[in-house]
Amino acid sequence: MDRIDLFRVFARVVECSSFTRAADTLGLPRSSVSAAILELEGRVGARLLHRTTRRVSPTLDGTAFYERCLRVIGDVEETENLFRQTSSKPSGRLKIDVPGRIGRLIIAPALPAFLDDYPDIDVDLGVTDRSVDLVEERVDCVLRVGPLSDSGLIARPLGILELINVAAPTYLDRHGVPRSPDDLDSHLAVNYASPSTGRLEDWGWQEDGMPRSRPVRGRVTVNSAEAYISACLAGLGLIQIPAYDVRQHLRSGELVEVMPGFRAEPMPMTLLYPHRQHISRRMQVFVDWLEKLLIQHIEPAR
Repeated sequence: MDRIDLFRVFARVVECSSFTRAADTLGLPRSSVSAAILELEGRVGARLLHRTTRRVSPTLDGTAFYERCLRVIGDVEETENLFRQTSSKPSGRLKIDVPGRIGRLIIAPALPAFLDDYPDIDVDLGVTDRSVDLVEERVDCVLRVGPLSDSGLIARPLGILELINVAAPTYLDRHGVPRSPDDLDSHLAVNYASPSTGRLEDWGWQEDGMPRSRPVRGRVTVNSAEAYISACLAGLGLIQIPAYDVRQHLRSGELVEVMPGFRAEPMPMTLLYPHRQHISRRMQVFVDWLEKLLIQHIEPAR
């Protein structure tokens, strides 16, 4: 392998924390990946990785070297694409992952126009509410809503989603209308459990410019946005949801906003992609298109 290929192999091993997973994502035999790392360590004269039976992690030297590798790989790929990006049409396949409701309600209906504008680009659209590992699953970019916990990824803020509190009229007829968070002791919420961690989300609101939260009793717990809204429509409790998600239900009267003065803190919407990879021309045009599409449903980033 030439030097830049050795850098790419090393970076992938660090990102996957495994020789086997790195080999799978690179389409190489595991033995070739191991040999590449040994060759690289011989060239630089330092041990770059800690190896155990369960995990591979960078040494202190390896961590510093990894950051340098990323910059070198990015510079090389940017140089290679310097003229290609301006002289050729975007082409190839993009693998994207987005939250379920955003994918179904916003992105999928608009995709025909994007594909008409860029006939040489094909799109694999993953629609899921779980957290996706970009490296292991070979995903080009993901759209995420909420606070970020990922490290080692490029984050492009797109804006924020305003959250509202809603309930079904049948629920309000039975339990009354809450006016403030002080009333929540006598109410029920549809509890939402993170599909990744199983952790229940507390009820949130802003008061005097400060975010506050508390648990609210609920008899039903769900782990998907679809079930969350369906349970609310059935009168099973209050929910907090992005306004775009329930716009039609609000217009039809199936849901009603409550406690408008006590909305939860807005959630950031962010596009993530691996920083080891220079952004391709096809991804650039897709990201620009996606940002223009979503701006109709979100507020600018603060």
